[in-house]
Formats: sequence, C-alpha cells, structure tokens
Amino acid sequence: MIIMEKVDILGVPVDNTDMEGALARVRELLDGEGVSTVYTPNSEMVVNAAKDGEFMGILKSGDLVVPDGIGIVLASRIYGHPLPERVAGFDLMTRMLDMLAREGRRIFLFGGKPGIAEKAAVNISKIYPGISTKGIRDGYFKDEDVPGIVEQINSSGAEVLFVALGSPKQEKWIANHRERLRVKIAIGVGGSFDVLAGEAVRAPAFFRKAGLEWFYRLVTQPWRAVRMVALPVFVLKVLKDRGRRGKD
Repeated sequence: MIIMEKVDILGVPVDNTDMEGALARVRELLDGEGVSTVYTPNSEMVVNAAKDGEFMGILKSGDLVVPDGIGIVLASRIYGHPLPERVAGFDLMTRMLDMLAREGRRIFLFGGKPGIAEKAAVNISKIYPGISTKGIRDGYFKDEDVPGIVEQINSSGAEVLFVALGSPKQEKWIANHRERLRVKIAIGVGGSFDVLAGEAVRAPAFFRKAGLEWFYRLVTQPWRAVRMVALPVFVLKVLKDRGRRGKD
C-alpha cells in the first residue's frame, strides 16, 4: 500500500505527491475494496472548507487529495513543507483516462449542462478508444431523482465515476452517496467535461506552467473577479496560520 505524507493546508490534508505518484495511487485504489474518493482542492476550495465543517470533513476523508491550484503549492512552501508540483484536476482526469483506456476500463460521466457529457463522451472515445463509457447523466436533477441516478450508475457496471457538479456540490454528493455506490473510484472534476466537450478552452500552456492560469481566467473572464477574491484571502489566512504555528 502506498503511504503518502500529508501537508496540512489550513486544516486540509493534501497528499505530498506529484502526478506520477497520484496515478500510482489511483492504480492502487482501482484494485482496492469499496469506493475510494479522489478530491482536487484549490485555494478557493480550502477557504470554503475553513468555513464549512461538512466540506472540511469530506476533504479530510479523501483517499487521494491532490494540490489542484498553484496557491496550494505556494502555501506548502510558506509552511516549509513544499509540495513537488501542482497536480491539476483536469490533467489528472486525462491521465487517468489514458490509463483506464489502456486497461479497457469502464467509466460513467455525471454532471454538466444537458448535452455536455454526451459531447465529452464522444471525444473521449476518439482520444481514448480503449475506454468504455457505460453511462451519462447531466447535472440537473432534483432530490427525488437521486436514488434513480445512483441506480443508473451502479447498474452501468462503471468502475470510475467522474462527477462534474462544481465544488463543493460534487464532493458533498460523492460523500453523501459513497456507501450506496458500487464504483471503485469517484472523483470530482469540476468543469472538465466542458473542456473535453470542446465547449471551453484551458489557459495556454505558458500560463499553466507559470502558475498564472488564474490571471488568464481573470483577463478572459472578468466576471470571475468575485471568485478571485478567495486567492488573496487564502494567502492572508496561510500567513496568519503559519505565524500561529510558529508560536505553538
């Protein structure tokens, strides 16, 4: 069993791993018992978790928790326990798809606007021909629809469930229904279906490698400015927490 050191980022235990280590852990979880969960927190999610005890508990319970945002990596350096690299959620998903395709594994896509998961599934089948998409369900549903959705997922025979409901809804949905699901892995993937469907474009590689994906989004999607406030709030909270720990 792979045992990873955890780095505490404002109470969220993030696995001290790089992409290859995360994939090795996913491989192990595929062969494990029960339903394993994979979460990909960024700085906004960590700030939200600090205010939401339920969400914090869910992130703490993850079987694999990777540093999605560059803010998490920078915070780890402030704490003096540097994480090796950012493990972006979208990149983890595509690397997982590549691995799953080579092994002929089965997946289920749950979430996104109507029609998005279907488009994503078509493109996934083209890029990763060995994979089998066993089911699709959009992210628009009522509470009374949930039992049917769980049954649809379970009866599909899928081994990996990708949930794109946005955070923290996707993480809470996974946690709340974990005991009833019969997949091997459930992972929250945010807006990844939109990118795979060709409906959204990621920041250019330069911005991603420089840790400036947030800046690219701010320039190209100025309406996200309110959400961007979470980043400086996160940094201030980390600096304050680091100072407090130094006094303990």
